[in-house]
Amino acid sequence: MFNIFIILFVFAELTFYLLIAQTGIVEVFHSDIFSIIYLPIGGVIGTYLIPQIKFSKHYKTFLLLIIQLIISFMYPNLSAFILFLLGFAVGGLSPIIIETLKKATLFDLLFALGSAYTTGTLLFTSDPLHRGVLAIALTSVAILGAFFLQNHSKEKSFLHQNFYSYPLYLMVLWVFLDSSLFETLSRDPMLSIWRDGYNIEIILFHIFGVISALFIRLEYFQKSLFIIILFSFSYLFYFTSEALLLSLVYPFVISYYNVVILESLVKIKSFKTIGIFMVFIGWGASGGGLMVALNNLILFIPILLSIVLIHNISKELNLTKGALSWQKD
Repeated sequence: MFNIFIILFVFAELTFYLLIAQTGIVEVFHSDIFSIIYLPIGGVIGTYLIPQIKFSKHYKTFLLLIIQLIISFMYPNLSAFILFLLGFAVGGLSPIIIETLKKATLFDLLFALGSAYTTGTLLFTSDPLHRGVLAIALTSVAILGAFFLQNHSKEKSFLHQNFYSYPLYLMVLWVFLDSSLFETLSRDPMLSIWRDGYNIEIILFHIFGVISALFIRLEYFQKSLFIIILFSFSYLFYFTSEALLLSLVYPFVISYYNVVILESLVKIKSFKTIGIFMVFIGWGASGGGLMVALNNLILFIPILLSIVLIHNISKELNLTKGALSWQKD
């Protein structure tokens, strides 16, 4: 029914990315882009280069995890070179995670994502300077999961569920919208759903988002439109300071669109192509969102959302009219 080793590996790496590579490093270096730039540079190179290297995935996985573990013992005192190596390790592991999920069941994905979102939410407010032990623990769990996964791999997949594949530009758009709001919200001194006592709501709606994406069927354009509508409401609730509503809708859409992206990526057969896609999705889009937050450009995001929303609605209306015309004929 599920593979505990896939769950452990994916859960540990996703949580490490959220609490260490994303929020931890940025806060430790006080959002100084010139200090942390070496992390995404290493990430881009690792994400692109690792799939190109003709070693077995087994050796590449453990080499990157050992690098990550050694750096975890150094955290938070990281030089520019060490930041580069950390980015290289985390970036290189991202396409490996996608390859691993090709053997996952629906319940593997549900438990891995649910656990990562829950842990990330509960520990989001912990002091970034004191997450070294957490980094070591998460990397150790990832190593444990990866080790046993090599010997107990189940050739099962959730691809038989006939999920849709979405183009790269849409996935990049979703990550950019998420990253822009997340990075802005996490720096807002007046509104922070993670620091304002909404942990239970956030965790529950993260899990609801995963379950909805996995088990509730929508058509191709309906799903895309649904994601944009949810992002529109998330931004609306942020601008109107509706913390409770934001803590319900925003975690839901984060989980929902991430599942949709994973569904699309696991359908890509080429490991090299997955690496290229992850460069744009994992580093390009998230980096763009960080730039929006650091330069206070979030007020321009509703313009982009309006254009995309109108475009999606028009497509859905055209499809509906076409279906009605076909039925009449």
